[in-house]
Parts: sequence; structure tokens; C-alpha cells
Amino acid sequence: MGEDGLPVEEGLAVAYLLRVVLPDRPGMLGAVATALGEAGADILSLDVVERGPEGAVDDLLVELPPGVVVDRLITAAQSIAGVSVESLRPHTGAADLHGDLDLLEALGADPEHALQVLVDHAPGVFRSGWAALVHDGRLLAASAGAPEAVPSSWLPLPLARRIAPDEEWVPASWQLRGTELAAAPVGGPHRVVVLGRPGGPLFRPSEVLRLGHLAGIAATVASTA
Repeated sequence: MGEDGLPVEEGLAVAYLLRVVLPDRPGMLGAVATALGEAGADILSLDVVERGPEGAVDDLLVELPPGVVVDRLITAAQSIAGVSVESLRPHTGAADLHGDLDLLEALGADPEHALQVLVDHAPGVFRSGWAALVHDGRLLAASAGAPEAVPSSWLPLPLARRIAPDEEWVPASWQLRGTELAAAPVGGPHRVVVLGRPGGPLFRPSEVLRLGHLAGIAATVASTA
């Protein structure tokens, strides 16, 4: 284990999702990439989460060779002036993470199963651990890793929003894992898609907005199939 409790694997390269906040000016991302490379990391993909007054927020999927302590990723990134690490967590999914356009193409290719397509692709699009579709207490569809049940006492949901982990309805097991949540209506306030990120990071406003748009598109595709 590293000093922060994250695993150090022996014999296998390990992938991590690193979320960084950096000043939104030319050259900053390149400087971070160089520092990570010098620490032994291989950057597999990059996703721009949002840009705002605090700077740019980027998700980097990085891979470390066997025996390299994961703490070096944080040290390397924050060695660049003005850069902070918001979160670092192991990534066990595919290296080729999905994007919004990938989800839209998948919806167009299989409109009759649009709602299942939404929950299958949403974890890759939003770097979450799982996704589930709930309708008035019934679990209609779920991705790999999703819980067997999702409470619905907090419905209806008129608009997409981040759900605080300490809200009263959130199961204790989710709270213990530090699961960050976001949800959006899918064609109506009583049918929603819920995303869970065990261990964080929190869902930013730009991500919630995107989730709302994509959920709305999936609902439209499903209704016209």
C-alpha cells in the first residue's frame, strides 16, 4: 500500500483516474504531462471536465508500471505551480473510455434498447462506478457493478442534480464508501438515471448538465423507437 492507502501492484501495470485542477493558461497541461511522465506514468487518455473561474478541470487516465508507488502521481502533478489533485482512484474498466458522442452513436444504433444503452455507457462517459435506471421504486436497468436496489423516496426529480452523499435517503453502505451521486430525469420526474462514484470525486455542474442532456436524448430515442 502507498501512504494514502492506494494499492501498489507487483508484476502488473495499474491504471488510475487522476482528476487535476490547473490554471487555464497555455502550457499547463503539457507541464503536468511531462511531470507525470518523469514519475513513470503513461497517460492513456485525457478528458476535459470543465473550465471555470478556478481553472481547468481535467481527468487523466494514467498507468503505472509494476512497483511504482502511486503517491508519486500526486507529488508529480502538484509539483507544477498552481496545480492541485482533486482525486485519485484505481481504474478497473477499459482504457478506451466512452465520450458523449460514443453514447449518442450507440443510442442511434440500438434505439429499441435506448434506456439500457444509457446505463451501460454512462459509467464510461462520466467515469463513475455504476449507473441505474429507476422508476417509482423499480429498478428498470442497471450497469455492471450497480446495487441491486436504489431507494426512490426522494423522487420525483424534475431536474438533473448532484446528490449529496449525506442526504437522508442515501443507504449507509453508500455513505461508508464515500459514494458521490448524480441523477437526471429520463422522460419524466418519476423515471431517473442515477450515477454512483464510490470514493468520488464529486459531480461538477458541467457533468450534471451533460447528464441531463444525455438522459433527455435517451428518453426521446426510446419513445420514438
